[in-house]
Amino acid sequence: MTDPADAEGAEDDLGLTSGVGSPLGASLTAPGPTSGTGVATGARSPGRRVVVKVGSSSLTDERGAIDEAAVAKVCTEIAAARAGGHLVVAVTSGAIAAGLPVLGLAGARPRDPVTLQAVSAVGQSRLMGVWDRHLAAHDLIGGQVLLAPLDFAVRDQYLHARATLGRMLELGVVPIVNENDAIADDEIRFGDNDRIAALVAHLVGAEALVLLTDIAGVLTADPRLDSSASLIEEILEVDHDMEALAGGAGTARGSGGMATKLAAAKIAAWSGVRTVIAAADRPGIVADALADVPGVGTVVRPRSRTLSARKLWIAFAIGSSGTVVVDGGARRALEADGRSLLPAGVVGAEGRFGPGAAVEVADDAGAVFAKGIVSYGVEALRGVAGVRTANLPEGTRHEVIHRDDLVVLPR
Repeated sequence: MTDPADAEGAEDDLGLTSGVGSPLGASLTAPGPTSGTGVATGARSPGRRVVVKVGSSSLTDERGAIDEAAVAKVCTEIAAARAGGHLVVAVTSGAIAAGLPVLGLAGARPRDPVTLQAVSAVGQSRLMGVWDRHLAAHDLIGGQVLLAPLDFAVRDQYLHARATLGRMLELGVVPIVNENDAIADDEIRFGDNDRIAALVAHLVGAEALVLLTDIAGVLTADPRLDSSASLIEEILEVDHDMEALAGGAGTARGSGGMATKLAAAKIAAWSGVRTVIAAADRPGIVADALADVPGVGTVVRPRSRTLSARKLWIAFAIGSSGTVVVDGGARRALEADGRSLLPAGVVGAEGRFGPGAAVEVADDAGAVFAKGIVSYGVEALRGVAGVRTANLPEGTRHEVIHRDDLVVLPR
């Protein structure tokens, strides 16, 4: 596993440096007067950045076709945010939903990945065409950016993605981001655009992430089952109790749901980014979200302590291939002192993994408290479990998980 945040030049806690070593934010400028082509011209001052994500259920009608009025509304709100001095990155779902009716597959979402990829390829161009048309009504230019997990995991690709988005914003372009579904490996994919939006918010150093959906925000209960469900206006910490309120996808047209939005909000919080989960059809929703208007939706506050890009990826963006079990002393050392995990503290290993895989770290009572990139394969690790460093065979790595590759998970 390579380090996506290890850029040339000094890196701050969010890993926000450009490919040439200068802070990315220093090169980004707020929208000024635009030319007839929508490219901002003249002197511009640095702008604040926001990521706006809108899901399939908010962009398509009941038949699965793209809802032109819904896209037009979002584009109007993006234009207003830009006029207010924000640099906006849009993350859009809807390629698969848009492709289904074109191919006569409207109704239930197909389950096999090859069909979904083919449908996405058909729907993506149609989706972008609608975005382009409605952004042009505000003299804005949209630019398609298709991302895959490796764009965040591999250092060079991470830097390229960051530089491209930065230059697009500098040119006055509105990046329109989607997962590259058409060629994504089913085993290596995000599966929802909420998580992509949170990672993009970290990548561009956004001040806010706005997740637009078809309900008012996080509710105290499922409104389909409980008519007394009410809006939770503020969340200071996305904990297990809060996650238990979330369910699966709310509609047949969407792949996410409130669970994926809370997971994205957790990523954003650990990036120092405020998240607003709100209804896409609310008038002025983006402006109200940016102004932190009370009752706008559910606001998830950022944490004071943040994680680097690499540790965010390890903690939240990659799946675990197994579990490394440690004793109580090792847990205390990892949590309190920020040390590397050594073979002496390991009491067992579960699963099938090789060197460089992501694994969970659990104590001997089974409680998972950390996650990291392991240096040993499972069989090799079992062979050195409990062995003190001085007694390791010559040439054996001293760290099972180096502290730079280890994240103690939020409680």
